[in-house]
Amino acid sequence: MAGQVRVYISIGSNIDRERYVSAALDALGAWFGELDISPVYESEAVGFDGSPFLNLVVGVTTTLSVGELSRRFKQLEADNGRRRDVPKFSARTLDLDILTYGDQVGQIDGVELPRGEILKNAFVLRPLADIAPEVEHPVCGRKYRELWNDYNTGQKLWPVDFTWKGRRISLAAR
Repeated sequence: MAGQVRVYISIGSNIDRERYVSAALDALGAWFGELDISPVYESEAVGFDGSPFLNLVVGVTTTLSVGELSRRFKQLEADNGRRRDVPKFSARTLDLDILTYGDQVGQIDGVELPRGEILKNAFVLRPLADIAPEVEHPVCGRKYRELWNDYNTGQKLWPVDFTWKGRRISLAAR
């Protein structure tokens, strides 16, 4: 796919969290330049008993294909100690997922777009609504702000203090 496309990426970690989230931001910054970064949230592990996660969403503009992005993200996860020989729902150093790729819908280069977690998990929808409140979900056609306002599964998350490269990304609720 030629031309610039807007991509939203989720980042999560529950092992040495600040280190690995910062490593992901460093890599994304090196690859894409300007990053649109949501506040960082802490949330309980979903699907397994584990330490709380740090989660955020980053928006980038790129000419890379879905397949190339997916390969880069898998390599970045591996470079940062992500293990693939463990159960799907388990602790992880780094998890990067393509949430949306422009308004593409369907299975593209082995990636389901838009990612189903957007509508299921507070730790994906809330930060996405923070940085793209007026953007419409490519399938349901509703704005992320509206989807978040109507969200009520009981999943808990809360903003945390987070600084990257001397820049305050988010503040904990006081």
